[in-house]
Amino acid sequence: MNDTPLELLFGILLACLLMSAFFSGSETGMMSLNRYRLRHLRKNHRGARLAAKLLDRPDRLIGLILIGNNLVNILASAIATVIALRLWGDAGIAIATGAMTIAVLVFGEVTPKTLAALHPERIAFPAAYALNALMYVLQPAVWCINRVTNGLLRLFGVDPDRRPDDVLSSEELRTIVGEAGPMIPPRHKRMLLSILDLEEITVDDIMVPRQDIFGIDLAEDDARVIAALRASEHTRVLLYREDIGNVQGILHLRTVSSFVHGERLDREAMQRAATDPYYVPEGTPLHTQLLNFQKLKRRIGIVVDEYGSVRGLVTLEDILEEIVGEFTSNIGNQSPEIVAQPDGSYQIDGGTAIREINRSLHWELPVDGPRTLNGLIVEHLETIPEAHVGMRIGRYHFEILELQGKVIQKVLARRARHA
Repeated sequence: MNDTPLELLFGILLACLLMSAFFSGSETGMMSLNRYRLRHLRKNHRGARLAAKLLDRPDRLIGLILIGNNLVNILASAIATVIALRLWGDAGIAIATGAMTIAVLVFGEVTPKTLAALHPERIAFPAAYALNALMYVLQPAVWCINRVTNGLLRLFGVDPDRRPDDVLSSEELRTIVGEAGPMIPPRHKRMLLSILDLEEITVDDIMVPRQDIFGIDLAEDDARVIAALRASEHTRVLLYREDIGNVQGILHLRTVSSFVHGERLDREAMQRAATDPYYVPEGTPLHTQLLNFQKLKRRIGIVVDEYGSVRGLVTLEDILEEIVGEFTSNIGNQSPEIVAQPDGSYQIDGGTAIREINRSLHWELPVDGPRTLNGLIVEHLETIPEAHVGMRIGRYHFEILELQGKVIQKVLARRARHA
């Protein structure tokens, strides 16, 4: 070694530092890869496939990289010591130690690892080719090292063969969608997040309340029944007798021609045209109800409580609107129950769902209690209002405009200027 030209020793030292940088960058790059993106890329990218294969056994990969990294670092230290002794004598040992510490930290560790952390795919995919080849060459050494290290882990109660679960929870998936950036359009993000929200929303949150259900009373005379059929804005209507709780069936208006002849009504044909009512237990999650609608080929469900009393009505369209938004074209994308006023306030129907207000106005009214604005105000006042009163709930001001009996019909609402 003393006879080796200094130029050759410096060349070997430089090569060792470059290999140290390669192993350090490869380690960080491989471990920084997004596992889900990697699964997608490996379908059409050979480097991604090799990286995925190496990451299937991270213990072997780490063993390989550390064997290579330690070999080149030790060799570099030895070469640097020889060079320093020949240049500076005994003082060269201290000089070589200090110089190699700085060189390895800067060029062999921090710089390549920072680069790999910032651009893992650019580093990991090309490196996977070299690492895959080295794995075959150093397989015996890697196997021996892994046997020893895995044995030590088992002594501490750690099973090295047990892999961490890559399954995402709904909250983790929600975070991924929310941070997807410009790759996913905002509207698509909202739809994906709305699908995840279906688990937390029940039919009670979106149903049409019992008092707002449009139906046809079969106890009425023919003229009134025919008039109601012609005035209906819905393609399917609920048939009941005397009371909305006494449901007789669901009628599709495309069959009207089969039982309405001029001003004459064929009630028997009308009853045959109606389908049996489909009942939905209150509290059913929306994602479950969506699957039930699909499985049973139904579009309307009548929500009932534990005693069988009708609470409301839910439709397939209501559930789909929770995912994609309103189908109807409303000015400013607001619900027809919410009317903007010139002064920036809003006139809102008392029966409007809290979720609908939050979605239309981007407000944050509480949704863990009453489901309608009427219920929220009554809960806040802790009594049935008897006059037009104003109040503040959280960051929002409300003023009752219209009362009908015990029900709030119209409310003027605005966001408070100072929360």
